Amino acid sequence: MDRKETIETEELYCIGCGAKIQTEEKGIRGYTPTSALEKGLETGELYCQRCFRLRHYNQLEKVSATDDEFLAMLDRIGSEDALVVYVVDIFDVYGSMIPGLHRFVGSNPVLMVGNKVDVLPKSTKHARVKHWLMQQAYAAGLRPVDAMLVSGKKATYIDDLLALIEEHRDGKDVYVVGVTNVGKSTIMNQIIKAATGNKEDVITTSRFPGTTLDQIRIPLDDGSFLIDTPGIIHHHQMAHVLSAKDLNLVSPEKEIKPVTYQLNPEQVLFMGAVARFDYLSGERSSFTCYFANELSIHRTKLEKADEFYAKHRGTLLQPPNETDIEKFPMLVRKEFNVKEPSDIVFSGLGWVAVHSPGKVAAWVPAGVDTVIRPKII
Repeated sequence: MDRKETIETEELYCIGCGAKIQTEEKGIRGYTPTSALEKGLETGELYCQRCFRLRHYNQLEKVSATDDEFLAMLDRIGSEDALVVYVVDIFDVYGSMIPGLHRFVGSNPVLMVGNKVDVLPKSTKHARVKHWLMQQAYAAGLRPVDAMLVSGKKATYIDDLLALIEEHRDGKDVYVVGVTNVGKSTIMNQIIKAATGNKEDVITTSRFPGTTLDQIRIPLDDGSFLIDTPGIIHHHQMAHVLSAKDLNLVSPEKEIKPVTYQLNPEQVLFMGAVARFDYLSGERSSFTCYFANELSIHRTKLEKADEFYAKHRGTLLQPPNETDIEKFPMLVRKEFNVKEPSDIVFSGLGWVAVHSPGKVAAWVPAGVDTVIRPKII
């Protein structure tokens, strides 16, 4: 049988992770360009594109699992003796939560890691953010042994994270879990570099066997493994209602520069067309906005807000742009009676700090969360 017949008639699997090889859907598990497939059949070393890039370029690409696959994997973690490192996005904690995780990890210790600390303003009290993360974990039924803030992008506090993992794993395997779009793969790359002391070609010389769930197993010195798991898709993330281009405008990538507005009651702030903040009642007061520096904020009166949004969404109010606005979910309103200085958090975007008592309302796309928390700055 020649190579063409082999490609067309046989089911082929990646020798790195076990994924079924396919050449049709880029970005889907097991994808391999046809040219790479033919070369792999020649050499006898057939890797999917993800594993090839992992081996040769130290790139851990995002791979998502179906709900059933992810739950099956979590079930298996619960039956093992391991440390679970749970990665969340500081700017999208609610969209980062894995429903029911506490039921699956069993008695295994959980270390919570908040990514993107480099984007927080320098005045942010990290201890408050960690305390808040622990509160959210407790509300979700988890009892983390500790919380840690890091930056996968800048490798900030990665050495400290490694030390904390070593402290809590006690010779056990380490599973790194998280939903898609939280930066888990970036953190994994930084952990690998820090653990080996190398800056380039960290993991090109060894094969890391995986499973059909695309786990990547990285051997540790004592014979245990650091295991990167696929991310589960969480449909309540802002990332799932915006295009990649628009997401770049609303997802903070640099240190946030706060902007303060003096508002009278019945004034409104629009964050592009993706969110809205209403000051309903109270004394004239200042409100500090913590959003991506590229996200435009517009002020208007409450009585004109609906008309303003209908007229300008997709044009003056962007993102989304005019092409994508018709597919964008409607904004849903949630009201808050603020009694003490608090943050109104727009999941996946940022927050508005309310400094004085008053009644406010927050609008976000249907399915995305908005909550109130104690001020962290």
